Amino acid sequence: MDPHGAHPSSKPLLETLTARLRNMAHRLTTPRRDILDALRRGAHPMSHRQIHSALRGSCDLATVYRSVHLLESAGLVQRFDLGDGVRRYELLGEDGHGHHHHLVCRRCDRVVELLECFAPELEQRVASQSGYSGVTHRLEFFGTCPACQSA
Repeated sequence: MDPHGAHPSSKPLLETLTARLRNMAHRLTTPRRDILDALRRGAHPMSHRQIHSALRGSCDLATVYRSVHLLESAGLVQRFDLGDGVRRYELLGEDGHGHHHHLVCRRCDRVVELLECFAPELEQRVASQSGYSGVTHRLEFFGTCPACQSA
């Protein structure tokens, strides 16, 4: 499937994720499995601290940092920066793509996942005008959610 058509809610099964990790010659440790499961259950991208909290003390924060870095290097998770300088992570789809965008409330940090990608034509134009190939993008939107507007 085209990466721009990937649906963020089509999260892979835990068994699929662990098999992909093993196929890359990485051991499936308990913390890695638990982190994958926490990200799979998460509704939105999670920070290292949020992942650690979801694990309820089953491993230390340093292990979360190391494991998430390995999972990102292995292509199982994608990093997002939602404008506050905090790295957040989300699982990639079973096809290795997780392309989608987020709408973030500037006041309460509520995150809405946007299923539509607006930029494939823009990527093609940028590639054509610049001579680059393999042009991709990351795009996040920011605003004030309805609940914060009425507060």
